[in-house]
Amino acid sequence: MRTMTTCAAAAMLLITASACSPDESEEGDGSIVFWTPYTTPERIALQQPVIDAFTEATGIEVEMVPLEPEQAGQTLVTAAASGEVPDVIAHNPSSTAAWASQGLLDDEAPQAIVDELGADTFSRGALDMVTVDGALHAVPSDGWGHTVAYRTDLFADAGVEAPESVADLAAAAEALEADGLAGMAIGTTPGDVYTQEGIESMLLPFGCELAVDGEVALDSPECVDGLAHYQRLAAAAGPAQMDVEAARAAYLSGAAAMVLFSSHIVDEVAGLDVDNPVTCPECAEDPRFLAENTAYLTTFTGTGSEAPVEYGQTTNYGIPVGANTEDAEAFVTFMLSEGYVDNLASATEGRIPVRPGPEAGSTEYLDDWSELRFGNDESQDRSIAEVYGPELVDRLAAGAEEFTRWGWGTDDAELAGIVFSQTLLATEAEALFEGAPPSEVAAAMAAAVESAQQDLGG
Repeated sequence: MRTMTTCAAAAMLLITASACSPDESEEGDGSIVFWTPYTTPERIALQQPVIDAFTEATGIEVEMVPLEPEQAGQTLVTAAASGEVPDVIAHNPSSTAAWASQGLLDDEAPQAIVDELGADTFSRGALDMVTVDGALHAVPSDGWGHTVAYRTDLFADAGVEAPESVADLAAAAEALEADGLAGMAIGTTPGDVYTQEGIESMLLPFGCELAVDGEVALDSPECVDGLAHYQRLAAAAGPAQMDVEAARAAYLSGAAAMVLFSSHIVDEVAGLDVDNPVTCPECAEDPRFLAENTAYLTTFTGTGSEAPVEYGQTTNYGIPVGANTEDAEAFVTFMLSEGYVDNLASATEGRIPVRPGPEAGSTEYLDDWSELRFGNDESQDRSIAEVYGPELVDRLAAGAEEFTRWGWGTDDAELAGIVFSQTLLATEAEALFEGAPPSEVAAAMAAAVESAQQDLGG
């Protein structure tokens, strides 16, 4: 999992110098500005050849502006107010919802692109995430989802069956927890983003909803049941508060039997991330030990009877109002066809394709993605398919088909964004970790969300 670095100052200079004017016609003028959230030098270098190939194929020049996701929102608002906007922005669904509510995104161009490429070639869940008020406001490209990595050798030694549900995970965590071994590495730090993500990730499989038709629903029986299971998982994580760094370190060192993490962890477990090396006792002799003894659960049910889902985050292409629409559409279409797989190589393990192939039922892009180099260890050129085999590729692909999040694609998207950004549930979870009844915690969470909803004018 690579660390993002800030390029805001350089980005602002480029934006000022080259963003397009809303006075421009929607007809192409032969150049566009593209904002990318993949800002490290390594990732920029991997994106540039794809952009160059687009220019060679179409004659359209592209200026790539690296911009951190948390800075894109205000920068776009400022650009629109000053009469200048970029032509294409790669962004997450939370931004889609926010920008759509502000009238900043074109709501016709995305549908035209999807119609051309074929709606049935995309993950339905990914399309739903960027559908606002019944209209597509962006085109999904790829994403990452929460997965549970678990030690198959420890499960076998303890006679514990492979998990398929959150209930299975809780039971396994309790069975495997021992001195020096956490049953599950999961967020237990109140107010922390990793904890906020974990709560939503583990409650979604129970059918728990943040809100239904504008009514906050966190005190529903489904949510209470989900919180009861999260309480068990947190108790099996050990006495110390756990954040994302501690959780990752625990699994890579062999101090946790399971970990809830994004798909970015697959290269780390394989010993292919020089920034986060494997340090388990067996790994000194065999750096692949952890990968060879790890399996991944990507989609979850609550207790086994619900439809499986996966907490996910997608990267999407949006075209702002006032952009050079014709050339922007050509760029997005290229990035989801001829340039698709090569572009995903900028962060292979975190950019799972949500368009598996060029035709319905095709897996051409997915198959090619699985053979891309992953990890940041320059001394090792390995692919996900090579290290883990087709089973993990299939599981990651199945998870991408089921990506979901609270509120996205509904009228409650803005509320969901506030709840996440303010980590409201993680803040209220402190009582859960201290042993409070899940029903009481659910009521407190619902009250906190209702307060946020009132602040939004709901």
